[in-house]
Amino acid sequence: MVIDTLKFRKPRRIPRQLWVLPWAEERYPGEIKKINSNYPSDIVTAPSFYKTQLSQIGSKFKKGVFIDEWGCARISIESGITGEVKDHLVKDWKDIRKVHIPKERLTIDIDKINSFCSKTDKFVLAGAIQRPFERMQFIRRTDNLFMDLIEQTEGFKGLLSKVHEFYKEEIKLWCKTDIDGIFIMDDWGAQNSLLINPELWKKTWKPMYKEYIDIAHEYEKYVFMHSDGNIFAIIPELIEIGLDSLNAQLFCMDIEEIGKRFKGKITFWGEIDRQHLLPYGSMKDIELAVKKVHENLYLNGGVIAQCEFGPGAKPENIQQVFKTWDTLCKYE
Repeated sequence: MVIDTLKFRKPRRIPRQLWVLPWAEERYPGEIKKINSNYPSDIVTAPSFYKTQLSQIGSKFKKGVFIDEWGCARISIESGITGEVKDHLVKDWKDIRKVHIPKERLTIDIDKINSFCSKTDKFVLAGAIQRPFERMQFIRRTDNLFMDLIEQTEGFKGLLSKVHEFYKEEIKLWCKTDIDGIFIMDDWGAQNSLLINPELWKKTWKPMYKEYIDIAHEYEKYVFMHSDGNIFAIIPELIEIGLDSLNAQLFCMDIEEIGKRFKGKITFWGEIDRQHLLPYGSMKDIELAVKKVHENLYLNGGVIAQCEFGPGAKPENIQQVFKTWDTLCKYE
């Protein structure tokens, strides 16, 4: 069903996926169980089954400090939500030695992953996410990284190359398993526009994503990407380099214009507005929003019924999202 959607082959129904943040798991376990029972997801993530434990300290979604496998420290002021990196690792280029390239992530147990894939009929995504722009922000801090992009120093180029080469190696490794697709992410948009000049994005980042996509396609895997904010300016670039499915904040952009330009050229992996509608909208608002996405973006496929149950969202609105999608485009 998911593959039929990606290939615009008129799936028997629109595939579903619910993203549940720990914030929601802590507050609405019963409601989540009911939604998953009524509308089970068609996309799952494979466990990584690392043979070597990742070097992490603390818990990513607990209040306090969490140090990830790269050595970046996040501070969270509320449980259920991931924290922010406040103290960057590389303040000067001589600090690059502080960055731990997490080779432990390359110790996945391929046999166990393949066994997981063989026991499900769902579409399986890799259990590791590649996020070069965000990783560079965590290491350098956002304002410094923006200056790096302008100055293009040798220190910056060297660090970016290390991150990029690691992610290429990780993607290639996952592509040797029986998963169906890889998952990359970077939040490129502010509320109304791209965070950087699109020409700078095309110069530095587009070639990197193309390499990731080319590796996956060489192994006949699909590529899914998540990017928050208004990223309208780079959607045609992502289509050009072969991205299969895009999770974007559609309601930060002009959905009608997205449909006019890109319908039938890429699969939209959700979503429904989580800034305003999921927390504050009525069930009628939700129904109309789903129908708007369907009307503008569906073309014998090309749409996945995804939404995120995160901070502020009402469980009845999440339920309404899937209830509405389930009434649309059912085929014998």
